[in-house]
Amino acid sequence: MRSIRQLHGSTLHASDGDIGRVKEAYFDDEAWTIRYLVVDTGGWLVGRDVLISPYSVQQPLGSGGIVEVALTREQVERSPPIDTHQPVSRRHEREYLDYYGYPLYWSGGSLWAMGAYPVLAPVPASDAERGLVEREVPPEDTHLRSTAAVTGYAIQASDGSIGHVEDFLFDDESWAVRYLVVDTRRWWPGGKKVLLATRTIERVDWAQSKVFTRLTREAVKNSPDYDDSVESDYESRLYDADRNQGHWS
Repeated sequence: MRSIRQLHGSTLHASDGDIGRVKEAYFDDEAWTIRYLVVDTGGWLVGRDVLISPYSVQQPLGSGGIVEVALTREQVERSPPIDTHQPVSRRHEREYLDYYGYPLYWSGGSLWAMGAYPVLAPVPASDAERGLVEREVPPEDTHLRSTAAVTGYAIQASDGSIGHVEDFLFDDESWAVRYLVVDTRRWWPGGKKVLLATRTIERVDWAQSKVFTRLTREAVKNSPDYDDSVESDYESRLYDADRNQGHWS
């Protein structure tokens, strides 16, 4: 598990030099998967942020503030410009993914079009395998959301508010967002930080700036304390708490 907050500020290093620093990530609010890192290129490409797909990130993901990508600076410089201050449309995504030769992740039944991980086929793929043969998707039907924007959203349990989003934890191989880090300390005396599994989230209301979960306030309160500075068996304890309350499925 990796934290988006810890990833912020990391330097992306291409094969011939630095690209810039991570400023946020775009995740898809249906599959709860990080689709792009938004990178501030600083003085190199003045006034321009670029998107970097997990397809280009080399594994294992570094933990020392450096993220290696299988790209060159020229490739990034020539990539289609995208206004990161506006919602990214499917049309812009198609242009971007086609430029790099990446599959359309929303095609097929897997998390990443051809599989569960953002790994490219070792041999040239057919159009169907690359995701170029796809179901019809209206141009406005996009589900990309900014981690920076959603940080701070209120958590709405089935019976009332219980906290706000503080961070996101993701699997650094599949890039799936597994948990939201929720701070409950402003909502009830003796509050704490807990993890909210994304599988318990029913919807995100962008107009109200709220994340709705099917859990009750009591269920969230009964979750084990989360401390990101301590290595622990948190997931197993969270599993036990959910299972005992009938929330694990």
